[in-house]
Amino acid sequence: MRDSDVRAAVRRKLNQKHCSDPSTRIVEEMGIWSGAARIDIAVINGELSGFELKSASDTLHRLPDQARLYSQVFDRVTLVVADCHLDRSLSTIPEWWGVCSAAPMKTSSRLALRLRRRARRNPNVDPLQVARLLWRSETLTLLERYGLDKGIRNKTVEVLASKAADSLPKRLLCLEVRKALKTRQDWLGQPICNE
Repeated sequence: MRDSDVRAAVRRKLNQKHCSDPSTRIVEEMGIWSGAARIDIAVINGELSGFELKSASDTLHRLPDQARLYSQVFDRVTLVVADCHLDRSLSTIPEWWGVCSAAPMKTSSRLALRLRRRARRNPNVDPLQVARLLWRSETLTLLERYGLDKGIRNKTVEVLASKAADSLPKRLLCLEVRKALKTRQDWLGQPICNE
């Protein structure tokens, strides 16, 4: 079982689940922390959900760091693992993360995904890390919309992100960031029915 097999199985499931919602966007290899980390698949709609994939040929060495980083940004995260990684991964990820196992189907060459634990809402999203998902121009537009751009228009993206995180209620900030990510042009993701 390769990473591409797990990815194809997850994409099929997400496409089936979200294809009737044109406002949902699926992004593969979405960068966070200014691109320092990438989640395998992100789903952007009323929430920002991440899916981290671990095939049988992967190791779990990076999973503790990935869990720490993804837990600062995503509303929900689901780990999709080969059965051989299931037990060890459960002790590595937060309790609110969901877990699916991926195993070959007996009647097909495809993989079957089995829900082992449903993802719950992240209790500790970090507003600064969420604000850092925006490009500089998007952050500036957001600050302008709420009259928060005075005296900082020429500052770095880091200063702008800090201003957004410190000035906007977390719920509003997360809503605005999701809206910007869903409408972003020339990016990795596209509406799911446009494969």
